[in-house]
Amino acid sequence: MADLIAWVMVLAIAAYACAGGTDYGAGFWDLMAGGADRGKRPRWLIDHAMAPVWETNNVWLIFVFVVMWTGFPTVFQAIFEAMWLPLTLAAVGLVLRGAGFALRKPARRLARRRLYGAMFAVASLLTPFFLGAVLGGIAAGRVKVGTSASADAWAHPVSVLTGLLAIAASAFLGAVFLCADARRFGADDLVDYFRLRAFLAFGAVVVLALIGLPVTRSDARYVWDGLTGGWGLCLVILAGVCGLATVLLLLRREYRWCRYPSVASVALVVVAWGLAQRPYLLPTSLTVEQAAGAAHTLRWLALVTLIAIVLVGPALVLLYRLDTLGRLEPLTDADTRAARAPGDNL
Repeated sequence: MADLIAWVMVLAIAAYACAGGTDYGAGFWDLMAGGADRGKRPRWLIDHAMAPVWETNNVWLIFVFVVMWTGFPTVFQAIFEAMWLPLTLAAVGLVLRGAGFALRKPARRLARRRLYGAMFAVASLLTPFFLGAVLGGIAAGRVKVGTSASADAWAHPVSVLTGLLAIAASAFLGAVFLCADARRFGADDLVDYFRLRAFLAFGAVVVLALIGLPVTRSDARYVWDGLTGGWGLCLVILAGVCGLATVLLLLRREYRWCRYPSVASVALVVVAWGLAQRPYLLPTSLTVEQAAGAAHTLRWLALVTLIAIVLVGPALVLLYRLDTLGRLEPLTDADTRAARAPGDNL
């Protein structure tokens, strides 16, 4: 039962890395779009593409935390004690990001729109970095039961590289999805704009992964061994194939299908990381069995998780499907009473 719950948690992390990562990637390109005039069209597309689903994607992160503190309270305590600073910064980023995105569009004054837009864009960069840094610290074995909070737990080469990889992978996903969204919204001028950025982001992922090879081997040897042998290596290779397939589809301008292998490439890396850590939740100090809560708690957690999958799962699938088909349209400026008013240019 403990192994089952642990795998549910890994799959939820993979879902958040893909769904939430796409949103973070859109925020990254919002930050890189340039000034108000130059970035007007990309930001318009980002607003319309994200609006129907951006709040829903955070459900996966909440689910991960609930499963962790219920099923593996010792792990939850150890991680939050050792990593409270990056996790707090990530949480602040989540709040500021949501507030910036929600308030930017209805703001009437240009100065306020710029302020809220900056909040959204900068937080979209910082939040995935700190979440990635936490995962890197865990993979490197820097977190143990009783570990005191310190920069050594997360400000080391593996954590920094993992944080940068999280940003690059998010940028890759965001650009791939925005290519398809540009066609969906009839913004043909933005298709090649985000196509180029998808290529650049994929190149950044490859470069960071190559840099991370010797670093991971020396600083996270247990996870390195798991990723370079057995099923872990198979999934890493398959993730690379999916990434290359995405690039090939983009080159052929098959925007309808390129989203699927891009999501698969990120999800497979997360699952490979889960396989590489077996049987540990905190390498190499705490196994899944050692960290598991009481047996009756795990049984109830499994039951509640099953009910959630049955009741919520189809709704999420339908929501994502309707969004990718273009059936969900965000509110217009007129709907939100954000019509142009005196002082807009102040």
